Amino acid sequence: MPAFPLERLINLGLRASTLLAKFSLLFFLAFFLEPAEVALYGLLVATIGYSLYGLGFDFYSYSTRELIGSSQKQWARLLRDQGVFFVGIYLAVLPLLFLIFYFELLPWSVAPWFFAILVLEHLAQELNRLLVAMSRQLLASIVLFLRSGLWAFIVAIFFWLLPETQSLDFVFIAWCLGALVACLLGSTALLALDRRCLSKSINWNWISRGIKVAFPLLVATLALRGMFTIDRYWVQNLSGTDVLAAYVLYAGVANTVMSFLDAAVFVFLYPKIIRAYKEQDLKSYNDGMKNLLRQTLLVTFILCVLAALLIHPMLFLLQKEIYTLNVNILYVLLIAIIFFAMSMVPHYGLYAMSVDRHIIISHIIAFISFFMFAALFSILLPIYGIPLALCCAFAIMLVYKSMAYSRFKRIAIDRWSK
Repeated sequence: MPAFPLERLINLGLRASTLLAKFSLLFFLAFFLEPAEVALYGLLVATIGYSLYGLGFDFYSYSTRELIGSSQKQWARLLRDQGVFFVGIYLAVLPLLFLIFYFELLPWSVAPWFFAILVLEHLAQELNRLLVAMSRQLLASIVLFLRSGLWAFIVAIFFWLLPETQSLDFVFIAWCLGALVACLLGSTALLALDRRCLSKSINWNWISRGIKVAFPLLVATLALRGMFTIDRYWVQNLSGTDVLAAYVLYAGVANTVMSFLDAAVFVFLYPKIIRAYKEQDLKSYNDGMKNLLRQTLLVTFILCVLAALLIHPMLFLLQKEIYTLNVNILYVLLIAIIFFAMSMVPHYGLYAMSVDRHIIISHIIAFISFFMFAALFSILLPIYGIPLALCCAFAIMLVYKSMAYSRFKRIAIDRWSK
């Protein structure tokens, strides 16, 4: 078997194992813990996920393109300068996040876990992105498995075998350790970089340009990911903790589709698409976008069908009425995820062309649409109002990105042909 297919197969195996571990963890949490604890876990995960974007400032959206388009001899310097930027962001953002607990969005009892997990997750996430940009996909997959998969498997096993470990504190301890080991392993790739370029001073102009590029994208990302965070708080406010527990479970199942797409499709194709565009290789660019569309359609369809079918034996094993009564939430969320997944095809096309403005506009429009539809549907269908609002918002985002991509692709082709 050729080396590349084997490597990709190992990558997919590791990333599929990571998703299976996350899914198993959700199942065991729902099985062994009370709905209130599942709901708290869901709120903490969503809030950490949202805070990660503020901590990272979406700077990777600038630095990844810079890294891919630069000589490997300059990578160490670029990463050092990015690290300097992150130190400043940490000093500015981390104190502000105490407001989450001051306003009682989360209880103070989980504050130490929140900050420890947040910092470790951010470092591991940035290392993952760097490894992908450096075409170290196999190591990136191993780091991801340590960060999000192995510890979740361990928690599931301990929950099953040792009842005394069945608590959120045990979950948070395992999460911290998994993220820490992932950071240590991911850092080893940085040691192999050519460090002679580090003799040059910090490029503050490069950092400044990165801030100017990343800030509008950060606004767009906060708008987009805000829907995946606000939805949980809104569901809790509308329907209570028990329904939120069901929503957390089904949102986790639906989000597995996007996680698998990112692991099995996007991570392999988007660096090639960016490189083809930078080199003005129209054939490779078109081939990359066609492959992206085909694989996204196929994987999304298969996973959504499997999720809709396999949820029923899982509910039979759970034997908890609150989850069975609200299973229709999953079906609506799967429709929302289909729209979201398909929107990523023109998204990566626009990202490769550096047409960030229309990515930003599409996310802001989707965010505003989500609020409008959520307010309307929450009155008519309280339990399903939020997932229905997500469907509408993501459908609008898909249409906008597709129109923008078609327009700017024509402009690019005309420019290259001259």
